[in-house]
Amino acid sequence: MSILTSYKSSNAVDIWFDDLKMFVRLDDGREVAIPLDWFPKLRDATEKQKNNWRLIGSGEGIHWESLDEDILVAGLL
Repeated sequence: MSILTSYKSSNAVDIWFDDLKMFVRLDDGREVAIPLDWFPKLRDATEKQKNNWRLIGSGEGIHWESLDEDILVAGLL
């Protein structure tokens, strides 16, 4: 018996926050909510610091220069 497995990589296209979570919109339309407690640097950051992000690797990762924080999108899925 054969099983066909399809692996699709998804890249981030947008990021936003509420008080407890980071939300990531992916290029395939999904939205992922991640608890900020998973990332203490983000949890403890100011709103300005959290919103000062940039996508790296065409959306494969998210980088916060002032926080010295990088998150790989595949690690969130």
